[in-house]
Amino acid sequence: MLNPENDISTDGVSDKSDNFRAAAQAQMRKGVLELCILSILSQGDAYPTGIIDKLKDTKLVVVEGTLYPLLTRLKNSGLLAYRWEESSSGPPRKYYKLTEIGEQYLKELQLSWLELVQAVNSTIKEGK
Repeated sequence: MLNPENDISTDGVSDKSDNFRAAAQAQMRKGVLELCILSILSQGDAYPTGIIDKLKDTKLVVVEGTLYPLLTRLKNSGLLAYRWEESSSGPPRKYYKLTEIGEQYLKELQLSWLELVQAVNSTIKEGK
């Protein structure tokens, strides 16, 4: 049954829950995207399409419109550098790599991530 004031199913509590869960997941993914990108680049140079593919493999779906501004911000912060490489199947590709500062920053992010995961897991256990 629809509530005419807000066009939301009044018996659809699960609809609201699904929407909230989707929004929460999107926000959490945004929060860890920088860590994931830097981690991918710690394994070697990569171009944006390759980064997107690796993220998709782990079910972190990211579009170019999200990735490119983040790569630019990381580069402008001195965490990444890039080089152009000719491609046999099209235009030259921009390959990104971690700088020394980026490698150190990644180590700090990884430590912060581990501390956060431990804190969240502890909180979740206490909440049960």
